[in-house]
Amino acid sequence: MAKRILLVDDEPLILKPLKYQLEMDGYETELAMDGEEALEKFFSRPFDFVLLDVMLPKLDGLSVCQRIRERSNVPIIMLTAKGEDMDKILGLEYGADDYMTKPFNTLEVRTRIRTVLRRVAAAQSPEDKKILRVREMEVNLIKRTVMLAGEEIKLTAKEFDLLQLLMTNRGRPYTRKEILDAVWKDPFASERTVDVHVRRLREKVEHDTAHPFYILTEWKVGYKFTDVD
Repeated sequence: MAKRILLVDDEPLILKPLKYQLEMDGYETELAMDGEEALEKFFSRPFDFVLLDVMLPKLDGLSVCQRIRERSNVPIIMLTAKGEDMDKILGLEYGADDYMTKPFNTLEVRTRIRTVLRRVAAAQSPEDKKILRVREMEVNLIKRTVMLAGEEIKLTAKEFDLLQLLMTNRGRPYTRKEILDAVWKDPFASERTVDVHVRRLREKVEHDTAHPFYILTEWKVGYKFTDVD
């Protein structure tokens, strides 16, 4: 069954060529020209991927991303204008998995989409049949759920993959580049993306983000999951 992609941008000159190329690649696509239309289409039928512009009429892309994240872990890549670093960071904070800067190369977009969809499919493979437990945390690698002190914690797809990488290799420090290679598998991703996702993950699983227990910073290296039970 073909993967479904929602393309959200108010510039037809961007959407139409991209839609054509993605459909040539075998995807089903739908277009939305503003934020309200994007939400209406997203919640009317399932999608496997969302490409979402930050600057949209009626409802901006950050708000759209936030509302999607309240109900879905679908992969989201946000589009930002060149040099708008704050939009990139805010997009990650609101739940986006990554961002791309306009103007972009269509080949790069297609490569990123393929990479993300392959990662999601691999993460759903039955070979990861186990449950990880450390103190109050329980991670089910089949159902992709996280329980903390008996309460389920909602993570995005990238946050879960990051937690899984660190937790299945407890005590091993990972550099940001190693994390990008293992989790994003994307030559275009930025190391800043790792820092933002670690911060978001800590906000969800740590009792005190200033003094984290589970996800630790390894000085001059990167990050690791605690090796203390």
